[in-house]
Amino acid sequence: MKKNKLITPQSAQAEKDRQTALAVRKDYERRREERRSTEAQWTLNSCFLAGRQFVEIGPMLDVVDTLPEYAWEERQVYNHIAPIVETRLSKLASVRPVMSVRPASSSESDLKTANASTKILQAVTSKMETDNIISRATTWSELTGSAFYKVTWEGGKTGDVKITAVSPYEIYPDNLSAEGMDGVRSIIHARAVPTADILSAYGESVEAEDVELVCPERSAFTALPDLRINRPRDCALLIERYEMPSKEKPKGELLIVAGGKLLYAGDLPYENGDDGKRCLPFVKQDALVTPGAFFGTSMIERAIPVQRAYNAVKNRKHEFMNRICCGVLAVEDGAVDEDDLVEGGLRPGSVIVYRQGSQAPRMLDHGNVPTIFTTEEARLEEEFNVITGVSDIMRSSSVPINASSGTAIQLLIDQDDTRLTITSDIIRSAVRDVAKMTLRLYKQFATEKRLTKCVGDNGEVELIEWKGSDVGECDVVYDTVAETANSRSGRQSRLLELLSLGLLSGEDGRLDASTKHKLLSAFGYGSWETVAELETLHEQKADKENISMLGGETPSADEIDDHAIHERSHVRYMLSSEFGEKVKSDEGLKERMLSHVRQHRSMASLSKEAGKYENATYDQT
Repeated sequence: MKKNKLITPQSAQAEKDRQTALAVRKDYERRREERRSTEAQWTLNSCFLAGRQFVEIGPMLDVVDTLPEYAWEERQVYNHIAPIVETRLSKLASVRPVMSVRPASSSESDLKTANASTKILQAVTSKMETDNIISRATTWSELTGSAFYKVTWEGGKTGDVKITAVSPYEIYPDNLSAEGMDGVRSIIHARAVPTADILSAYGESVEAEDVELVCPERSAFTALPDLRINRPRDCALLIERYEMPSKEKPKGELLIVAGGKLLYAGDLPYENGDDGKRCLPFVKQDALVTPGAFFGTSMIERAIPVQRAYNAVKNRKHEFMNRICCGVLAVEDGAVDEDDLVEGGLRPGSVIVYRQGSQAPRMLDHGNVPTIFTTEEARLEEEFNVITGVSDIMRSSSVPINASSGTAIQLLIDQDDTRLTITSDIIRSAVRDVAKMTLRLYKQFATEKRLTKCVGDNGEVELIEWKGSDVGECDVVYDTVAETANSRSGRQSRLLELLSLGLLSGEDGRLDASTKHKLLSAFGYGSWETVAELETLHEQKADKENISMLGGETPSADEIDDHAIHERSHVRYMLSSEFGEKVKSDEGLKERMLSHVRQHRSMASLSKEAGKYENATYDQT
């Protein structure tokens, strides 16, 4: 008689976890199949960017090489897409919005909270090097049309926010028709992770599997026929499925699966939405928004038909030129040894022997290259500018010949920037949403006091002590004026405006030596000629004197010192917060500094009196 198998609570839970892991894996496979056509377009974009442009999407939604019609057919690539993308990326690199926090009301407490939140936000984003993260995400969005920021918390109470740029190849939404993150109920983030990292993070040992993920940058740049070649060793497919809160699951759900095992099952861990709600920890950034579709559109997709036509025109033009240069020989049947003529051709100085009574071989006249080739080539180059928003000014960094005035040149540059306004605004909005999530995660998890180095209102570096409760429910906004001012060209333009208004001049209407030195430094001439070099040396010597006085010494002023520069350096240090802290532990420091400053003032006064005396003596003479 067969005995019934005893089912324990542990085995029942294990079976339930296994079924859950299997369901998540099936959901991933389904979403992957639904996204195949979009993924094929991304891979095609990657190929055209890399210069592998004789490819097309096949009937099985895979990217395959096209074969030439004839063996002699020219198939050279004249890549205009790569410089267009590089130009767009270089222009978009200047889009680095300066984030600030707007207070919820005009009360003193809200103003202080907003000020503290702004300093915290600017400090932590600088520490995490968000500029590099934005650059990587922008590269993905320009290539495929979309990129994602993943904002998570790592390390418990003493941990920190982690912001990563995620490629769209790893993101699988439940609704491909949703136009934004608001229309998505769940998202799967699937990627290859080393099995050792999975064991360290989740305490579960999983077997390595043959993970097949798309690696467009590798396959396209090496021009291999197989585009799905990224099979890392000792890795497993880690699937994270995030589900929004619902009536059945008020706090949402997060399931993590790898190697057929359920590694984690629980609520959405992050209160990163408005009013403390839980939402998906992803922010989407598009190059161009596609109505009725979740993933955006890349400019490369628009340029591909023009690139195909341009390659065809250039190759047909070169084939025509080859016929003119090499010639096409007409030979009467049986008049010559055709095999010898085909192999050797018409070498200079060669002797052709043909049958007596037959017609001598002759070259066919093809005339000149038709002008339609040149006309079509120029038209296609102009069409590249029209559909991509990248003009000749941006690509070649040259000014048109007919633009002779500075105002006209500036108008052309402003028009070029206008073509990228939509993409720039999308990047700013995405970065703002990332900043909001960052502050909300600090508010949720940073329960212990921590020190952060930031820049104070007076431009000095200061340390602030804060915790999550110091972050209020404030609106994060971006300041486009501050963003422009942070750029090199923006700073230089404003310095010139201030200089023309006379705001940088002294009471006598002249620029002092220090201001001249700083202006030269702002324009990239910090050590220009000997004057600026002497300025730097005097400032360095004054800084060394400040350090020596901290150690208890009292250096004497020297006759060769530029007393104005030294005095300004010493006074600036005495007004700093660092000096105030040092005075508390060293009562004689202030007196040493004052004594040294008096020496400089006295010697400067004597030098001035001596100069007046010499001038008076010279006038009397």
